[in-house]
Amino acid sequence: MFKKCFYLLIGLCLLQSACKQGNKETLMELDGAQAISLKGEPLYAPKLSAKQKERLRNNLKLAVYDFTKEPSELNTIWVGRRHAYLGDYKQAIEVYSNGLERFPESYRLYRHRGHRYVSTRQFDKAIADFEKAYALMPRDTLEIEPDGIPNRLNQPLSNTQFNILYHYGLAHYLKGEFGKASILYMACLNYSDNPDLKVATTDWLYMSLMREGKTAQAEEFLATIPDSLEIIENDSYYKRLRMYQGKLPFEELFKTNEEDVALSLATQGYGVANWYLYNGDTTQAKSIYHQILSGDSWSPFGYIAAEADMVMIQ
Repeated sequence: MFKKCFYLLIGLCLLQSACKQGNKETLMELDGAQAISLKGEPLYAPKLSAKQKERLRNNLKLAVYDFTKEPSELNTIWVGRRHAYLGDYKQAIEVYSNGLERFPESYRLYRHRGHRYVSTRQFDKAIADFEKAYALMPRDTLEIEPDGIPNRLNQPLSNTQFNILYHYGLAHYLKGEFGKASILYMACLNYSDNPDLKVATTDWLYMSLMREGKTAQAEEFLATIPDSLEIIENDSYYKRLRMYQGKLPFEELFKTNEEDVALSLATQGYGVANWYLYNGDTTQAKSIYHQILSGDSWSPFGYIAAEADMVMIQ
């Protein structure tokens, strides 16, 4: 155990050292694909601007420094998260796996590794991790989870219990196991203690129930979303729900965030594709899936869901 931890530290230190060598893009020029798509295509780490690379690498260096001082559960998680933000999901998973050897009862480490198994299309492994996380997590509390990418208020909104159930349901949804997903999202509502979390959970719950053919039950949950909510992070989910309610034209969802067009298209566009699918227009739904999959940002959940749907409905 100690040896693996030691070798991990040495490897991270070497990466830091290499980053100082100017033109050697060690962290981003990864050896091979980060994942294989559901259609069997290799998926590579995203291209980042020089400014993004510098900021994310500095964040990784700080996380590694904290870990060297104290190899705690929390500091292990942050090293993994910082690797993931750089697009190195393989290294993030390795960090979490090494951490679980030292902290085998850590529902937090299972939660984060499961998330990156979803990113890399390893859904069965993700489900296994979330099952363990759910069994180990405390049920009668809300444990605020720090944000890796702070929102505009610099105020963390999610909690660990929510994130475990949310991603657990997502992994089943992406496998086409909509009944299991809907049960988990209903449980997730118990930990959705603010409008941002409620709209995110209700959105995936609505979609899961619609895919099950439980239209009446889906509409009941949809009706719980009011016309006016103060949303800080999850505006795309709120827009999708309002579109499903018939209160927002679906064209509005194609007005993407100029700062991240691929992410906005994947998230909001997936909702529009679903609208067509629910209304029996599979051809138009597929057309939108193709638009989403033409983007180069392959980690958003809407992108992965579009990929999964294209495989399922062919």
